[in-house]
Amino acid sequence: MRRNLHGALVIGLAVLAAVGVAAASDRGDRLDRFRELAASRLGLAQILEVDAPAEAYRDIYALLDDEMVESLASGGPFASPAFLQDRLDTFAEAWGGATLRLVRAGGLLVGAFVLDERSAANSVRVYGRLGADGPALLTALYRQGRPTVYALPGLRDGAFLVAWEGPPSGWGTRPLRVELLRRDGDGVRVAWSTAEVLGDGLLARSWSVRGGDVRIRYEVRYPGWAPGCEGQTEHEDVYRLTAATAVVRVARQEHHAWHRDLHAAVGRLVSALAERDETTLSALVPDRGLRSRLPSSLHPE
Repeated sequence: MRRNLHGALVIGLAVLAAVGVAAASDRGDRLDRFRELAASRLGLAQILEVDAPAEAYRDIYALLDDEMVESLASGGPFASPAFLQDRLDTFAEAWGGATLRLVRAGGLLVGAFVLDERSAANSVRVYGRLGADGPALLTALYRQGRPTVYALPGLRDGAFLVAWEGPPSGWGTRPLRVELLRRDGDGVRVAWSTAEVLGDGLLARSWSVRGGDVRIRYEVRYPGWAPGCEGQTEHEDVYRLTAATAVVRVARQEHHAWHRDLHAAVGRLVSALAERDETTLSALVPDRGLRSRLPSSLHPE
């Protein structure tokens, strides 16, 4: 009996060692393949990125997905965030200049992958269990800018926030898109986005995420607005994320509202002069003598 138990132990340890060697071999081969792609696909990405940015990096992301899913399926220390992050750091070093970060959001593991700061193929990739099939890639998003993932306390399991930051402009703002994502069946969907409430092309001067509040100060477009002009009107909104993953605006502050109001008054004045609208002109220019000297051809520069 003791001899049989000893033999079974030896066989079990040998099988475990063989599995470990095979897994290590697969990971080594995957890293070598990643190095090859990093060297060969950069030029291809520059050609394809304008029309199909995600396609240019498809094989590279596929390797990262395989690495994450295989490690999660292995369980134990291979599925720990520390081990997975260490593996991603190794891939990032092989690429050079890449940033690959993982954040746990409830039962999901969310990767914020930046291969090129200028690329429209930077990606947020969400991994989790897919029913009886085990770990899988649930969703992949591609956007312009650098993604940062926030797992916020108080949100239901499977919900998290992503902020996509573009490069800074020459006047202290940068493109920004903030999105709330949540688990929806076998996938993950965008439940809310600043693009829906503030439109695409949002240029933020500052923003922060604290607790369940998202604060964004951003440029406002209006007649008379010009890129880089100082003292222009800006809004500062506070959005609050509720436990039910709803997003509501709870505050708005205006900065330099005079600039927008001034241009609105000038626009009314120019229109009133052109149309000889005496009622509007009298309200805007109470002095009759000054009003009589204003030419109908007056226009803003």
